[in-house]
Amino acid sequence: MNIAKLIIFSFILLSFSTSGISREIGETEITTDDGIEVFQNEKYYLLKKNVTIASDDFEITSDRVKANFEIDLYDITSLETKGNSTLNAIKYGISGKGDEIWVDIISEVIIVLGKDSFLNLQETKMRSNGSIKVNNSLGNFELKGANSNLQNDELDIYGEYISGVFSEFEGKKEIKKLIVEDENLLTINTENLEMNAKKAVYDDQTNIIELFSKVKIVKGQEIITGDYGYFDTIKNSYKVKSDNTSKVKVTIKNSNE
Repeated sequence: MNIAKLIIFSFILLSFSTSGISREIGETEITTDDGIEVFQNEKYYLLKKNVTIASDDFEITSDRVKANFEIDLYDITSLETKGNSTLNAIKYGISGKGDEIWVDIISEVIIVLGKDSFLNLQETKMRSNGSIKVNNSLGNFELKGANSNLQNDELDIYGEYISGVFSEFEGKKEIKKLIVEDENLLTINTENLEMNAKKAVYDDQTNIIELFSKVKIVKGQEIITGDYGYFDTIKNSYKVKSDNTSKVKVTIKNSNE
């Protein structure tokens, strides 16, 4: 089968031969084994089988891609992929993989869907069996679904729902706020602690991780349980409290066991 190559710049060139054609700066190059189907009235076109889209800002591969455009084919506003999809957005330090990837180029929103999906935001790694959403322009993200996980140099977090806010300083994206929820108990691991609860909240203004409901903090052989707890990420200190109906419980295991 012929391979169609589409190079987009100030005009559209559609070729059925890859020889002698290479992408230059400012151009977007699209290759597909099964050609291109254009829906001019609906303002989108379909690409099928071994699709690759490469530009200065990103590269996408997938089994199938729907590209929405504003006026002409080169004026892409959003992309919807399905099947074995990968994304590498070099400009934003973002890479990902999933069954489906949605990219809104104008609003800089990226959504990755499917089992074992992942999205890396520079040093922050996000994984989920549901969905991962990053809004690069607004600086927020959201993970939903089983086995959702967020990991960076300081924290390793597991929960059914993880959302947060990030900002960029000197080219590095840093997490400023976090909310984690899981009815079956979330897990937050640091270098020395394991924390469990139904809900956790972090704010970099206080450098405190607050824990709510069915709290458990494990450090070495020590296990402390209660109804509320917090961990000071700067002082490396923690505290657990109880409400009026229960008590804080401390369990110390015998290290010789």
